Amino acid sequence: MTKAVNLAAFGSVITTPLGDAPAYSARAWVNFNGTGTVAIRASGNVSSITDNGVGDYTCNFATAMSDANYATSITVNRGNTNTTLINISRLADELSAPTTVAVRVVTGVPDGLRALQKEDSSYVNVSIFR
Repeated sequence: MTKAVNLAAFGSVITTPLGDAPAYSARAWVNFNGTGTVAIRASGNVSSITDNGVGDYTCNFATAMSDANYATSITVNRGNTNTTLINISRLADELSAPTTVAVRVVTGVPDGLRALQKEDSSYVNVSIFR
């Protein structure tokens, strides 16, 4: 037996089995090339990416979030090496806090206990859940 879950805010209804936890969709997501000239491959509710320097990006939302208390999930790939980098978001000592209109993310590899060697990535994926 299934039940319909109305996701009016997303303009759709999904069907889930009874007894399952509520279904939540990403409020925003983007897949982009973070090397050279940054380019969005595909996205939902992300209007643009700002390149702030090596391994440092701002994801700008097309429609603002209701508040800045969202979860950010980031995955990256270094291209031909298929090595996933450590993904750092919202570094308190280095970046601005997330806002309703954008989130800033940094990609790189560890360089000591708290340091990060920033590095551009050919595949950067950011998802926002709220």
